[in-house]
Amino acid sequence: MISSSEYGSHSWELLVIVDHQHEEVEKEFSLRVTGDLHIGGVMLKLVERIEISQDWSDYALWWEQKNRWLLKTHWTLDKCGVQADAKLFFTTQHKMLRLRLPNMKTVRLKVSFSSVVFKAVSDICKILNIRRSEELSLLKQSEDTLKKKKKKDKNSKEPVTEDILNLCNSPVSSGLSASPGLYSKTMTPIYDPISGTPASSTITWFSDSPLTEQNCSILALSHPNCSPETLAEMYQPRTLADKAKLNAGWLDSSRSLMEQGILEDDQLLLRFKYYTFFDLNPKYDAVRINQIYEQARWAILLEEIDCTEEEMLIFAALQAYHVSKLSLSSEAQDFTCESEVDEVEAALSNLEVTLEGGNASNILEDITDIPKLADNLRLVRPRKLSLKAIKPYWFVFKDTSVSYFKNKESAQGEPIEKLNLKGCEVVPDVNVAAKKFGIKLLIPVADGMNEVYLRCENENQYARWMAACVLASKGKTMADSSYHPEVHKILSFLKMKNWTMSPQAVSDPESIDMKPECFVSLRYTKKYKPKQLTARILEAHQNVSQMTLVEAKLRFIQAWQSLPEFGLSYYIVRPFQILVTSTLLVFPIAIALSSSIPGVRLSIMSAFTQICRVAIEFDQNVSIAFTCLSADCKIIHEYIGGYIFLSTRSKDQNETLDEDLFHKLTGGQE
Repeated sequence: MISSSEYGSHSWELLVIVDHQHEEVEKEFSLRVTGDLHIGGVMLKLVERIEISQDWSDYALWWEQKNRWLLKTHWTLDKCGVQADAKLFFTTQHKMLRLRLPNMKTVRLKVSFSSVVFKAVSDICKILNIRRSEELSLLKQSEDTLKKKKKKDKNSKEPVTEDILNLCNSPVSSGLSASPGLYSKTMTPIYDPISGTPASSTITWFSDSPLTEQNCSILALSHPNCSPETLAEMYQPRTLADKAKLNAGWLDSSRSLMEQGILEDDQLLLRFKYYTFFDLNPKYDAVRINQIYEQARWAILLEEIDCTEEEMLIFAALQAYHVSKLSLSSEAQDFTCESEVDEVEAALSNLEVTLEGGNASNILEDITDIPKLADNLRLVRPRKLSLKAIKPYWFVFKDTSVSYFKNKESAQGEPIEKLNLKGCEVVPDVNVAAKKFGIKLLIPVADGMNEVYLRCENENQYARWMAACVLASKGKTMADSSYHPEVHKILSFLKMKNWTMSPQAVSDPESIDMKPECFVSLRYTKKYKPKQLTARILEAHQNVSQMTLVEAKLRFIQAWQSLPEFGLSYYIVRPFQILVTSTLLVFPIAIALSSSIPGVRLSIMSAFTQICRVAIEFDQNVSIAFTCLSADCKIIHEYIGGYIFLSTRSKDQNETLDEDLFHKLTGGQE
C-alpha cells in the first residue's frame, strides 16, 4: 500500500530489470523515485531491494529505449530525461567478446561495453601486448563474408569447431586497469629478435596478465597456412565496389559497443585500420609485427590489394619457405631456459641508453653538414592523349627541394624548375627485371596534385634519390641520421627482388615438401601447375634464405608497403561513385571509367564537417562534398580525422595518447 503523502508528492514508479544469474531471485523491480533523485541513489535503492550479497561495482544502468548508458551517477533523473515510461537495465559493463585477430586466431575476453570503442581497443591491446593501439579498431564482418561462411558450414559434413584462446581472466576483463608494466618503456617484455619469442628473463612481467608464455607464442608466431580449399571458400573482393564493402563495418570509435548493437559473446574483427605503423621495434613489438604481417599476408592472398607476378613470388618466398619454417622451429624450442640477463639489469641497461642518448659527433654533424645530390636523371611528365615526354636533365637535390637544369654547366644559374617535396607523396615505380628504376612524385598544387616521374640509371642511384625524396616528404634532409639506413633498406629490398636462376636449388621441385597453392592467390594457382610454382618460389627464396624470422616479417611488411595500392580504402559515394582515402590523399574515382580526378592531400586540409554528408575544405579554395552510400559518413570522417591525428605523433612524446584530440578530429557534427 502507498500512503496518501506519497501520492501527493511528485514521485513515480521506475521499472528496472536486473541482469543476474540467481534464478530464485526476481529480476524485475519497481522503484518509487522522484525526478531529483540522482542515478547513484537509484542504484543504491536497487541493490538494497535485491538482497543478494555480491560485488555490484561493475554494474551500471542501461537505458534501452534511448540506447545509452547512464554513467554519470551524480546526474538526476530529470537531467537524464528519465520518466515513468522508461525501462532501465542494471547490467555489467564488462562482457565477454570474441575477437578474430589478423592471424585468424580467435580470442575470448571481457571488454568494457560502456567505454567508447577507442578506449576499449586500448584496453584490448594492453591485454594482447600490442603497442600503438590507436592504429587498430574493431570491424564487423561484411554480410558477404557471413553468407559465404554460412554456406560453407551448411555444406560441411562435420561441425566446425573453432579453436578459441580464452583470456577471460585478464585484469582488464575483470574491470580493473591493465598493468602499467606492459606499456612502460623499461618494463615491456623483451623479445628475442631472432626467434620472435619472449625472453625468459622478462616473461615474468606477464604474471598479472593472461598472456602466459604459451599464449604469447600463439600471438607472436606465425602458423601453417590454410589449405587451398579453405582459401577458395573465403570471401575475395573482385571489384572496387566489393572492396568498398570491406570498410562498411568499422565501428564508431566515439560510441560504446552496447550503443552500436554489439551483444555479449558476439564476434568482431580486430584489425589495423590506419596504415601508418609508427615506431616498429622488434625488441618490444613481436606480437604487433606478427599481426601486421598476418594482415598483410591475408590481404595479398585474398587479393584485397593487387600486386604483380614478380611481387607475388617474393611474398610467397618470404612466407612459404622462411616465415613458416622458422615459426615451426621456434615453436619447438624450449622457452624454460633461464637467461643470463636479469630483468632488472635489462631495464637499467635500457634506461642508461635512453639517458646517454646518441653520439654527440653525429648530432653535431647533422646540424652543420647538409649534403646534396647532383646527377643526370630523366624527367617524365604524363600527358593526356599523347605520349609521355621523357627528357634528360641535370638534377640537384638540396634540403627538401629538387631543382633541374638543362645540363651540368648551367647548374650555377637559375633552374628550369624547383620542386618542393615537403608534404608530397613518394611512390616507387620499379621493375627490377626490366631494369626500370623510377620515382613517382605527387606534389600538391592549387588544383590538385602535380604528377612527376624521375627515372634513375641503376639501383644505387635510385636508392640514394628515393631515400632523399622519402625524407624530404616528411620535412627532413639528408643530414638526418635515418638517411643512410633508408638507403640500405631500399638496396636490400631491390636485392630481394633481383634473383637469378640457381639450378642446384630447384633441380628437383617434387622432392620439396611444400604446397605452393597455400602461398599465392587463386589467380596464380589457376595459371601455373604446382611443380612450376614450387620451382619459381624456391628460385625467389634464394635472396631471403639468410634472414631471421623477424627480419623476414619486416621485409614482407616493407614489400607490402611498397605496393601502389597500399593503404587505400574505398567507399561508394555520390556524386563520384568511388572515393579513395589513403594515408596522405583523398581522391574520387569514376567507377565506370576507372579514371581518377586529381587527389588532394590531407596535409593541406583546413576544415571538414559531417552532417549526413561529408564536406572537405582545403587550402587554396579547393573543396569537395559527397554523401556515402556504402557506409556511414562517420566512417569516412573518422578515417580522415584519424590519419590527421596519427600525423601528430612523435618519438619524443610519451606513449600517452591525447584522446580528446582524437575525438575532436573524428567526431564530426552529428
